[in-house]
Order: sequence, then C-alpha cells, then structure tokens
Amino acid sequence: MSDYLPDWLHRQLMLALPWLPDSQRYAWLDVLLQVIVVLLVVMIGDRLGMPVLQRLARHFPFSRRLLRQCRQSLRVAIFFLLLQIIFRDSESTLRIAPLLLHISALLTIASLTWLSTRAVQSIADTIVELNPIDRVDNLAARRIHTQTRVLARSVNVLIILIGTGMALMTLPLLRQIGTSLLASAGVAGLVVGFAAKPVLGNLLAGMQLAISQPIRLDDVVIVENEWGQIEEITGTYVVVRIWDQRRLIVPLQWFIEHPFQNWTRSSADLLGAVTIWVDYRLPLAPLRAEAQRLCSNLEEWDGRVCVVQVTDANERAMQVRVLVSASDAGRTFDLRCKVREGLLDFVQRAHPDCLPRLRADTAGEDLAAQKAAAPAYQSRKS
Repeated sequence: MSDYLPDWLHRQLMLALPWLPDSQRYAWLDVLLQVIVVLLVVMIGDRLGMPVLQRLARHFPFSRRLLRQCRQSLRVAIFFLLLQIIFRDSESTLRIAPLLLHISALLTIASLTWLSTRAVQSIADTIVELNPIDRVDNLAARRIHTQTRVLARSVNVLIILIGTGMALMTLPLLRQIGTSLLASAGVAGLVVGFAAKPVLGNLLAGMQLAISQPIRLDDVVIVENEWGQIEEITGTYVVVRIWDQRRLIVPLQWFIEHPFQNWTRSSADLLGAVTIWVDYRLPLAPLRAEAQRLCSNLEEWDGRVCVVQVTDANERAMQVRVLVSASDAGRTFDLRCKVREGLLDFVQRAHPDCLPRLRADTAGEDLAAQKAAAPAYQSRKS
C-alpha cells in the first residue's frame, strides 16, 4: 500500500506513529479509511433512505412512529455491525484488532439493546396514542393504557438484562468465573433469589397487574385510608395522586397482597349519600320535592338516582339521607356538597322551626315555683 501513497501522507504517518513499523502504520491507515467509508455510507443511507421509508410508512401509525423513534439507534447499530466486519477482516494485519473487535462487540450489543428498547417503547406509545383517555367513557382506554405501559416496561427490563448478560459473557474472566461456580449454581441461585426477592416480586406483580388489572390508570382508589387516583404505574411502584395533591408511592406487590377499594373497577358511576338531621315535625314530601328540583338543576347529576329516606332517629331528631348518583367520583363529591347546601337552605327558609332542637319538660319546675310563691301571696292578702 505504501507504493500508492503520496509522499506527504507517508511523512505524516511517520510523524504520527513513529513507534510502529511500516506494516502496522499502513494497516491502521487501511482500517481508518474503511471506518470513514462506513461512516459516510451510513450517513448517506440515512439521509437518502430514511425519507423514502417514512413516506411509505406515513399511513401506518406503528411504522411511522417506529422509524421516527428508532432512527438514531438504528443508525448506530448498523455502524457498529459494519465495524465488526472491518475489524474481523483486519485480524491478520492489525495486532490490536482482537481488542478493537471485542470493544466493537460490546458497543454492538449496547446499540442493539438500545434499538430493541426504543422499538418496544415506540409500539407502546403508538398503542397509547390510538386509545386516548380524554373521553367520557374511557374504561377500555384506561385498561389498554395500563396493560401497554406495564408490559412495555417489563419487556424493556428483560431486554436490558439480556443485553447486560450478553455483554458480560464476552469477557473471558467472567466466563471462567461462571465455569468455576457451576458446581455451586444451586446455592448461588438461592442466594440471588432471596437477595432479589423484592425486585423479582415487583416484576411479577407488575405482570399480574397488567393481565388481571385490579387497578388501571386514572382509577379512583382508597389506599391506606387515602382517597386518590392512579397517576402512574411503573415497573416497581404505583403513584397515587391524593385529592390534596400529595403523592402516595405504593409498591406493586402491595396491591397483590392487601385489599383496597377501587371505585372505578367496572364503571365510573357512583352513588353519593347526603345526610342531614332535622326535627320530627319536618314534612318529608316538600323535602323530597326540593331534593328532586335541586338534582334536576345540577349538571353533575346523571338522572339515575335521587332518593330521600329517613335512615335513623333518636330522642332529639331524625336523620334524613338523600342518595344521589353521578358519572364519576369527582362529580359525585360536588353533587353531594351542592345538594347538602341546597337542602339546608330550604329547611332554613321554608321550615326554620324544624331544625334540630333540644326538648325539655319544664312542667315540674313551674309547679314547684307556684307552690313556693303561694305562702307569700297569702301573707300579703291577709
């Protein structure tokens, strides 16, 4: 190759790599030129081929997002795969070729792992995009969102574990250690299993939650006596957005091992109870009519249930419960507050004497007062 090089390039090689023999200098130059050619081929192919593929995939949501999100990782993976070919062909001429081949193998595994995770994430994002949850009836969409996100995270964890294992197995030292520990693999497996129990438990719990779906994104739940909504489901924990904007972090395994309330498991419709205490003299017919009128004028009421019943009574007053219905938990809470305010205002305006009061029998006290006043009256008369 030295016969075809110009004199200035030969001099530059001598100055740059004076400690190498001529054959190694030219081998390095050959490899460097091939790497530059491969890099140019990958860049030109990306610039020319990717727009064509995107134009062909513009009518297909999965393919369109896959190309957009995997473009960079695909370019890197192809480059390192071609480097593998270059370094393998130069093993006979370049002394350091085995080291370069090993490094490029590690980078190839990393790039393919990156490409695989991006592909899984792009498919998950497309499924989520095709099933929006900003609808009134979003039960099916929330189920799909939950399954997609949990399964995508679980698959990505498995891909990363497989990629890491493949990269470590390329190291001769680790292969030797693995061979020496093969006899004690059972004990080592038990130790690793006990050590990784929380991680593996949450991973399996995530798979079970994705399949059985006791909870879904945006579900209204009662967890640890806290009312909130499922905001995020990760590979290890669930984020519950509590009504006062706090966040409750709950491990995935907790939902498998403990009971909890899910107010939107099969539907978002809920019943709400409004309880007021009134005097026994309050007529119930006007109260029922007023409750029906209030519900009819409120947009939160879904028109299903509006029932007024006396549910309790004691020595002072009676308890009246108004059962109302709404399409979701938030509307149910607002409806209960508005109905309660309206009924209290109605009782204060129309029947102010029917508010709860404390009764006392004063007949005995009046008789004693009359007897005490009788002698004084007789003395004045005489």
